[in-house]
Amino acid sequence: MSAPLLIIDAANVVGSVPDGWWRDRFGATERLRDKLASLPVSGVPGVEPPVDVVMVVEGKARDVPSSDTIRVIPAPASGDGDDAIVELVRTEGADRSCYVVTADRGLKARVTELGASVLGPSTVRPS
Repeated sequence: MSAPLLIIDAANVVGSVPDGWWRDRFGATERLRDKLASLPVSGVPGVEPPVDVVMVVEGKARDVPSSDTIRVIPAPASGDGDDAIVELVRTEGADRSCYVVTADRGLKARVTELGASVLGPSTVRPS
C-alpha cells in the first residue's frame, strides 16, 4: 500500500498568518518548507506516517527548491497553484489516500469531487 499523499497549498498556508510574508514570498515559502521537514515521518493529525509530502508553489515563490523530505512543485508560470494541485490529486492521489491542505473554498470543492480530503492550514502551520 502506498503512503498517503499530503499536498500543501503553500501560498494559502503561508498567507494564513499575517507575519509579513508579503515582503518576501520566496523566503516565507522556503521557511515553511523547512519547518515542514519532519512531516513525512511524523504525519499530521489523522494521517499516519509515512507520508508523501508535496508543496505546490506559485508566483514569486515558484523557484523554491525541493528539500530532502519535501517535494516542491512549481505551478506553471501561466497558471495558478490550484490547477497544479487538482492535477496532482488526479494523477498521484488516484490510487491512495490523498489530503490537500488549504482554506481555499473553490479548491476544496474541486479536490473533494476527486475524492481527496481537505485539511486546514493550521494542521501543518508550525507555531
